[in-house]
Amino acid sequence: MRDWSILEEVWQVIQDRAEHPSPESYVSSVLTHRKGVDKSLEKVGEEAVEFIIAAKNQVPERTVSEAADLLFHLLVALRASGTDVGDVLDELAARRK
Repeated sequence: MRDWSILEEVWQVIQDRAEHPSPESYVSSVLTHRKGVDKSLEKVGEEAVEFIIAAKNQVPERTVSEAADLLFHLLVALRASGTDVGDVLDELAARRK
């Protein structure tokens, strides 16, 4: 099984960018956008569509790339909505029982 710690690392970077916004940071720009949480939700929708198209067209390298974009933007949207990714992980764990 692959090491999933990269998701934790990305989550920590998102948390840091939220707590210490920087004009050079893409994450900060999404989290502080004038549209508020809607900006991050738009990105999730956009990346979901791109993932679906890549998977439907059976383009493996694009499917992987778009899946990474989707996971990343989902994490940003979770932060923007005030949802802790730990709660999502707890829900997944509860569903395994």
